[in-house]
Amino acid sequence: MTGPRGRLIALEGIDGCGKSTQARLLADRLGAVSTFEPGATVLGASLRALLLDRDGSPVATRAEALLMAADRAQHVADVIDPALAEGRWVVSDRFAASTLAYQGFGRGLDRAELETLIAWATGGLRPDLTVLFDLPVEVASARRRRASGAEDRMEAEGTGFQQRVADGYRALAAEGTGRWLVVDATGSAAEVAAAVWDGVQSLIDPRGTP
Repeated sequence: MTGPRGRLIALEGIDGCGKSTQARLLADRLGAVSTFEPGATVLGASLRALLLDRDGSPVATRAEALLMAADRAQHVADVIDPALAEGRWVVSDRFAASTLAYQGFGRGLDRAELETLIAWATGGLRPDLTVLFDLPVEVASARRRRASGAEDRMEAEGTGFQQRVADGYRALAAEGTGRWLVVDATGSAAEVAAAVWDGVQSLIDPRGTP
């Protein structure tokens, strides 16, 4: 007999929305595996450099989508699926919705083709809950400017690209496909964390009951 399978919670949003901090806080509170995309595996680290290094070779739009899919396939195989099979919860800083928002709405690639690619790369795995951190693009941009370190290739794409991504996320959440929680990310880290926890408790019982 095997125990109950774990749950997957994906945290999504534009660059600078604070989801990486919230992923760590939520994972700690749930006692979950905390992971991220791209780059959480040995292969993924190399793919992340290809995808985000501004000094690297140019990446064609379709190649970008394929590299993201390769990273996610390895991520699922090495990190997510084994944890879920052991009955552990997983909190991932980005998952499938990122591809639809960035490569779909942001880059303009065909959504149906991306959805097929995502399903193949993940083996059909879907999050039990996707949390969207909703933040105005100009606020996220100001936060990134205040943070230390240079912007990566995605972060440096400009306001127009970031706005298309933000609008894409909102459209995905509004469709009601899958279970989404939209959180106002303009507050303090503690305020946002409290809203996330309230939402998680209302949508997924942390004790394991659907």
